[in-house]
Amino acid sequence: MHPPERPRSDQERWHDRHPGRRHGVSRPAEPARKAGPPLKHDPATTNALITGEHRWAAVSRFRQAGDLPGPDGGPLSSRGTDTGSAPVFLLLRRMRTPLIVLIIIFTITTLGLAVAPGETPEGEPHRIGLFNAFYVMSYTASTIGFGEIPFPFTTEQRMWMTASIYLTVIGWAYALGTLLSLLQDRGFRTALDMRRFTRRVERMREPFLLIAGYGHTGQRLGRAWDHLGRNFVAVDSEPTKIESLDVDQYFADPPGLTADASNPFNLKLAGLKNPHCEAVLALTDDDDVNLAITMTAALLRPDLPVFARTISAPVQDRMLAWGTPTVINPFDRFGDHLRMALRAPASFRLYSWLEAGPGSEQPPPSTPPADGLWIVCGYGRFGQEIVRDLLAEGLDVIVIDPDPPSDDFLAAELEIPIEQLPRLIQGDASEPEVMDEADVQSAVGFVAGTDDDTTNLSLIAAARRRNPDLYVAGRQNLPTNQSLFTAMHLDMLLVPADIVAREAYARLSTPLLWRFLEEMPQRGEDEAIDLIHRIKDRCGQFMKDVWNVELSAWEAPALAGYLDPTAVPPRQRRIRHAGQVGRVPLTIHDLFRDPDDRDDRLPVVPLMLLRDGQATIAPSDDTELHLDDELLVAGTRVAQRELHTTLLSEGTAQYVITGARMPESWIWRNLVGRRLPS
Repeated sequence: MHPPERPRSDQERWHDRHPGRRHGVSRPAEPARKAGPPLKHDPATTNALITGEHRWAAVSRFRQAGDLPGPDGGPLSSRGTDTGSAPVFLLLRRMRTPLIVLIIIFTITTLGLAVAPGETPEGEPHRIGLFNAFYVMSYTASTIGFGEIPFPFTTEQRMWMTASIYLTVIGWAYALGTLLSLLQDRGFRTALDMRRFTRRVERMREPFLLIAGYGHTGQRLGRAWDHLGRNFVAVDSEPTKIESLDVDQYFADPPGLTADASNPFNLKLAGLKNPHCEAVLALTDDDDVNLAITMTAALLRPDLPVFARTISAPVQDRMLAWGTPTVINPFDRFGDHLRMALRAPASFRLYSWLEAGPGSEQPPPSTPPADGLWIVCGYGRFGQEIVRDLLAEGLDVIVIDPDPPSDDFLAAELEIPIEQLPRLIQGDASEPEVMDEADVQSAVGFVAGTDDDTTNLSLIAAARRRNPDLYVAGRQNLPTNQSLFTAMHLDMLLVPADIVAREAYARLSTPLLWRFLEEMPQRGEDEAIDLIHRIKDRCGQFMKDVWNVELSAWEAPALAGYLDPTAVPPRQRRIRHAGQVGRVPLTIHDLFRDPDDRDDRLPVVPLMLLRDGQATIAPSDDTELHLDDELLVAGTRVAQRELHTTLLSEGTAQYVITGARMPESWIWRNLVGRRLPS
């Protein structure tokens, strides 16, 4: 048996808490730390400095320099560049001297009036006092004037008051002048605009696009997005483009920021980290800036879809290294479109009509010659893509360029033997001798692909004069020349901004549309021609809206009980579907019945049915629908609203499916009963 343990004394417990020290002896004072040498801003040594013994000295110096290192520090941190308090800080800094001058003037005049000799009505000496002097100077400085208190002033007091009035007027004039100058200061107005912009972006509570680069492409996409009733944020380095947001007639009020979009901090201000941001579009004219935007979005918001524009194949490869962005090369896309037009002209006609968006007119029938000689003028980036695509289709090609590449370089670039290379003609295509050497008279296709619009227009005119039957494709570089190219009536026209805007719109606006455009050309020309006729018969010559119809229990609650009764709780089935038990067959024809008269059909065309990941192009009207099916349809906006009513209203759904009208209100349902007609 162990003896009981002895309780420890207070001195022993003290030694346990302070090992190595003597009880009752205080710790010697530490020597005062001397200030170290001034630190140089070296990012490589920053972390070592702040974790060493001079941590607080280093942090204080960095704070003074406005560059606090740490987990959230650095030049891009919100602590280092608080845009919200910038206008207040600038106001206080500019108004500091005028306010100090006013305070000094007010203090001197108040003290002088307090000690100025006065007298009572009885002639006794009297001093106004500090409080009364402060009161008199307060209403005098504001030019109100309540008289002389508590007794009429003496001559000395009135002389002092006169000097005080002129002195305070000078002080107020100085302060007001400084304030007016500040309001007109460009830096202050920029700070106010930045504060207003950040607050508007922070308050956005609906999904929006972040469009970096508000040029021709960004403006087209912004207008189309606004037409859908959705908002966006624009960033561009040119003030005139951002100012155009105030001039354009948008339904919403999209915020815009004049700033360099390649700066990650500006993208964060524009809402990159906002949870309601649904996509980032890098649409500037600079490939390096678009690459920087793609990289920033991949690092800061890897969950966001990114759409980037480029005309350089190496930059495209560098963009694809950052996750899975959608890189749109307009030259490459135009080559793909030309190949589709050569193989399947009707499919390309339907493709271009749907991709152009609502309001676009049906393209006229056009079939590019798939056999014969093609002449390509200009062997830049665009010419390289076109020549590669034409050679892939097995066509004969002649390239005209003032500085053509060597055969070895061309063979390595096109990855074909030298014997199969296209014929190269060195010279200016606008010269008659060069045109004659290329034998334009016997050619079937002509591509004007230089980077100068005037040259392209003159080449097209010269080629048509020699061969009026040519199939002509041209490249328009500047949006301002649109009317000139329209007047030329080209068979195919490349406008890089339009190609990028249309593809981005098709991918973003309707998720199923892009899949339809990718799979439709594989279904044959007859199906494409049939769809063109059906769209024209039901919707007209101009394309109407294209949207998704999701037949899920959440998106179509009025139809869920008919499509699958087990997916709806018994209580909801009893309320919404009149207590029907079995499954009611529902076809596409039933779904598109007019809610006002079910014998009529809504002006909509089913383009694609998606079921369990399998797509069916142009499903027939007798196709039976299942729960969780998705439909891609084209139709008028009125038909879209009517179809939306069928999806949500139990009474409308019952009438459309069964022909029996069911009251919408709870009272009438109980009065007339909920049974479905047999």
